[in-house]
Amino acid sequence: MIQKSHECDVLIIGAGGAGLRAAIVAVEHDPGLKVGIVSKVYPMRSHTVSAEGGAAAVIKDFDSFDLHAYDTISGGDWLCDQDAVEVFVSEAPREMIRLEHWGCPWSREESGKVAVRPFGGMKNKRTWYAADKTGFHLLHTLFQTTLKYDGIVRFDEWFVTSLLVDAGRCQGAVVLEMATGKIEAIRAKAVVICTGGGGKVFPYTTNAKIKTGDGMSLAYRAGVPLKDMEFVQYHPTGLPFTGILITEAARAEGGFLLNKDGYRYLQDYDLGKPEPVPVLKSMELGPRDRLSQAFMKEMEKGRTLNGNYGPYVHLDIRHLGKEIINSRLPFVRELCMKYENLDPVEDMIPVRPVVHYMMGGIHTDIEGATPLPGLFAAGECACVSINGANRLGSNSLTELLVFGARAGKSAAQYAKTRNGFSTGLKSIYGDEWNRLQKLYIKKKNGKIRIAEIRDRLHNAMEKGAGIYRSEQSLFESQKIIENLQELSHEIRISDYSSVFNTEIIDALELSCLLDIAESVIQSALCRKESRGSHQRIDFPNRDDRNYLNHSLAYKRPENFPEIRYHPVKITRWPPGERIYGR
Repeated sequence: MIQKSHECDVLIIGAGGAGLRAAIVAVEHDPGLKVGIVSKVYPMRSHTVSAEGGAAAVIKDFDSFDLHAYDTISGGDWLCDQDAVEVFVSEAPREMIRLEHWGCPWSREESGKVAVRPFGGMKNKRTWYAADKTGFHLLHTLFQTTLKYDGIVRFDEWFVTSLLVDAGRCQGAVVLEMATGKIEAIRAKAVVICTGGGGKVFPYTTNAKIKTGDGMSLAYRAGVPLKDMEFVQYHPTGLPFTGILITEAARAEGGFLLNKDGYRYLQDYDLGKPEPVPVLKSMELGPRDRLSQAFMKEMEKGRTLNGNYGPYVHLDIRHLGKEIINSRLPFVRELCMKYENLDPVEDMIPVRPVVHYMMGGIHTDIEGATPLPGLFAAGECACVSINGANRLGSNSLTELLVFGARAGKSAAQYAKTRNGFSTGLKSIYGDEWNRLQKLYIKKKNGKIRIAEIRDRLHNAMEKGAGIYRSEQSLFESQKIIENLQELSHEIRISDYSSVFNTEIIDALELSCLLDIAESVIQSALCRKESRGSHQRIDFPNRDDRNYLNHSLAYKRPENFPEIRYHPVKITRWPPGERIYGR
């Protein structure tokens, strides 16, 4: 049975940027609260650390909140909730300045003022940066700040297996201590999920191995809907084999995308419309969905290069010169030299679109609250929704701060209204313990390896739910995933140890990936239009009349999820045409 039970006021699942920001604001709201942070990796290995380009916030006189809001809303193809966007852009500068006061080393102009760079889809320079290691410095700053507070208790390298839900509210989680294999419970008056996205459901992704959609799956299984899961963002410049991100900052500083003929092919595409038209000024700084789609068009025309890991084009930053590359893009140079054995000062970089970010996630309001009392969420695992159908680069790091803070404060306020826990939790502990024991015992005689299911899943998602989709491709992938859901009950576990049993963790993560896959597929099947990153070749036009709505995927015991719709919040900007570079 459960070996031990812990207790805290607020439990935060995930120790990346959103989780750490939520913890800080919760304990600042009431220093008497005990705040627990549980993470399957040491906090400084959270995926926020890999973000490179920057974080968006209005700081210059030539910019404004309205301009930032409009860029975000139009970039999201009008699927953003505009009340959430207005909150986001207005609170962003305060969060960034606060991070500055905590020690984040933002890059500077010669005058000493904060430097900003342009980013795709934004008409003004508003992306703050720390060279090209922004996420690294942001996460370091947040983590070091948490160390000041005695009320924050960490559970590093613990894996959350399920939420504790009883009496109509979330009351904690069951956790697996990876170092010992012990199954324990953490009771909490409020829970905040900040576990990041699930990009590892696809084969080519900038996401690290840990990005398996754990938090989304936890909420999904607890009855909370996943919102807008069909909108999966491809980043146009990932390294072909590893998927490692070559930051948008490389294009912001003046990099070119070239096809096999050395031609800047983006000048042939209207990045605000799906069909080729005359030259546009935005080119390499167009929105990510349009750049990824343009790559696919070039591939169809035979204008891409072919390598060991599929088609690619070149990103050329040689003309920037060694000094600029070393001062503003040092990490890009380091990645290229280590993983591609080339020096971008002298060589062009092979790139291709790779899955980068999920616009969808756990359904929340602008305070981070989910429909399940006691449960909150923030960051990429949540959908508030400010990203709509296509996230603009550099909005995500700022989102971690703004909505991590809002969710943490809301959770702290909720926790103060609860006096204790319900009596039914003990039986829930027991049920979860029994389920986990089957992984250690029953799975020893399984028929199929985890890696085989994962490979089949990757192939099905890439072929059926990639940059372009159709009813036929989605149905074919759906059948494969249904079969994989069945096969997942027959996986074979060969590691019987308790100490750091990574095979058990892989099995738990695989079940989360399958949850994410089914929600993406079903949401995409039901949305019979093209919008942002969701491109249906059988429904090529945007359909505001029928689909200016968020999709909500509700898990069902059998079959794929039920899809319902929720209206998009429009405040000041009626839907219009996406236009860039004019």
